[in-house]
Amino acid sequence: MIESDLLQLKKKVDKAKATVAELTGQKNAEMKNLKTEWGCLNLESAELLIKEKNRKKDKLNQQIETGLVELEEKFNLFEE
Repeated sequence: MIESDLLQLKKKVDKAKATVAELTGQKNAEMKNLKTEWGCLNLESAELLIKEKNRKKDKLNQQIETGLVELEEKFNLFEE
């Protein structure tokens, strides 16, 4: 390898190191946010929390749909 190739490679390595440092900082900030805002210590607990929230959302949606059907039937709503 010639000197210019080595310098080019060094620039690429330095750029990669800077990118890794930036991404590591972003990851750490997001993990801190997960912990403080949602009480999640890791990604696995965050995924479990998302599943739980989605189950609750689905249950509430079903209750709303059932309630709407009952109201429609009780008060003859949307009759033509």
